[in-house]
Amino acid sequence: MLRREMIMTSAATFLSALFGGARGARAGEEFEIAHSDAEWKSILTKEQYAILRAHSTERPFTSALNTEKRKGLFHCAGCGLPVYSSDAKYDSGTGWPSFWQSLPDAVGMREDSSLFMTRTECHCRRCGGHFGHIFDDGPPPTGKRHCINGFALTFAAAGA
Repeated sequence: MLRREMIMTSAATFLSALFGGARGARAGEEFEIAHSDAEWKSILTKEQYAILRAHSTERPFTSALNTEKRKGLFHCAGCGLPVYSSDAKYDSGTGWPSFWQSLPDAVGMREDSSLFMTRTECHCRRCGGHFGHIFDDGPPPTGKRHCINGFALTFAAAGA
């Protein structure tokens, strides 16, 4: 099963790059924090840039944040905005950090019609950085699964 998941994820990443391309902010979208493409490349790691700015997807089970269990807050790796609490994190078994809700006024959403399907993409409301997608197969109380790329986030443990 793991091999099949890896093949499907690789195919999805390839198709996303092929058909989704480097999609930044859409026409008419403005964010509090904005940088040129060159500035983003100098601020972010290669992995962070690929996910936050070019809407790529990390391979499942590759982010250390997938297994992070300490109390604390997850922040946007692009601008530092707190976006998810460890209190809303759960193990979805998908290989990506998953949350049943974001912090208030932290995440923006828009329709994503890439990969021949329509999904809800979620991004940082302050810098527009791509986090992942939201699905309707999560646990109570929201029934939502925010399937998030770990490289799009940083973690700050409570009391640290």
